[in-house]
Amino acid sequence: MHRLLAAILVFVATGAGAPAMAQSNPVVVELYTSQGCSSCPPADELLAKLTDREAVIPLALHVDYWDYIGWKDIFGKPAHTARQKAYARSAGRRMIYTPQMIIGGVADVVGNKPMDVLDEIAEARKRQSGVRLDAGRKGGRLVISATADHSWPDGLSVQLVRYQPSQVVKITSGENAGMTMTYTNIVTDWREIGTWDGASKLSLSAPLKGSQPAVVIIQEPGPGQIVAAVRLR
Repeated sequence: MHRLLAAILVFVATGAGAPAMAQSNPVVVELYTSQGCSSCPPADELLAKLTDREAVIPLALHVDYWDYIGWKDIFGKPAHTARQKAYARSAGRRMIYTPQMIIGGVADVVGNKPMDVLDEIAEARKRQSGVRLDAGRKGGRLVISATADHSWPDGLSVQLVRYQPSQVVKITSGENAGMTMTYTNIVTDWREIGTWDGASKLSLSAPLKGSQPAVVIIQEPGPGQIVAAVRLR
């Protein structure tokens, strides 16, 4: 397991197997996880190994549907479960599970299988959307600009994500009783702040309170492919 994690880090850091231009937009990796899931700790560890890599934006979305089996996930949110269900509907899948990684908005990967994760990150880095995205903080606000090589008749969703970099949790009951886990990039808020069709330049501003890191994501409807993303630490 540790050798596989090391291979992923080398791969992501060097961009092996991806064209140079693919590094302009980092790959968003969404991990759907739960503190009450015994299969999740290896996936949580894998996500943590990706947190310092500029080519990847790893985000942990803790779901709430395992809370009934003996431990309530303190980060679990119904909105995260709803987003995971929306991905399942869009892909024609009937079930959701943990640990699941959605990579680039399109690939469905079991989150504790490092080589599968590696392969899908590689594929995501090859995709070119033609979108150039910039974002920054200015006077307590988020300022976004973007241009695209073509338009999207069905529109694109512009989303703002806030996350907590890390927190240690002692789990005293449920399937992971007795474990002390360090969770990373814990999503605290995920919301749509605008829409865009790509036909003209996007200029958008939104409130951005506090110093918590943020991610701007532009995504096809469905939810579908994430065509651009940028991180503000």
